[in-house]
Amino acid sequence: VEEGMVVLGLASNGLHAKGYSRARKVLLERVGLALDLFLPELGCTVGEELLKPTRIYVRSLLPLVEEGCIAAMAHITGGGLLENIPRVLPAGLGVELQAGSWPILPVFELIEKLGHIDREEMARTFNLGIGMAVIVASAEAELVAARLRAAGERVYRIGRVVRGVGVQVV
Repeated sequence: VEEGMVVLGLASNGLHAKGYSRARKVLLERVGLALDLFLPELGCTVGEELLKPTRIYVRSLLPLVEEGCIAAMAHITGGGLLENIPRVLPAGLGVELQAGSWPILPVFELIEKLGHIDREEMARTFNLGIGMAVIVASAEAELVAARLRAAGERVYRIGRVVRGVGVQVV
């Protein structure tokens, strides 16, 4: 991983494997939503949203990994975007994520609004719609993104590697 590399985000389909305790506390305990309540903004019931399975990215990513097209990957689980991406960065490098470069899934907007949780805390707890961050050379970013799209992924150019520490959303 080097300064100037591109961070591609692969879309999640919801909470994935982390954030259920916080989501349950906000949606079910604090607000009192019923599991069978249909919410138009989610397009399903609260229960159906909470039961969406975690996306698995291995089939899409493995060929690119084997070809050496990917410098690093971070599965966005516990610790959200802010704590998972730094785990794959060498000392002295950080990541700037571009706010608005990917769609925040409705479930996260709902939790943020109903739970009165600020966006930074949301990014520390949840994936916010990005289930996997992939770091690639700038010159190969479009080709890698196109191959991932051809494999069925929703891919967004979400940031870049910079000098510094941690992840900042700018």
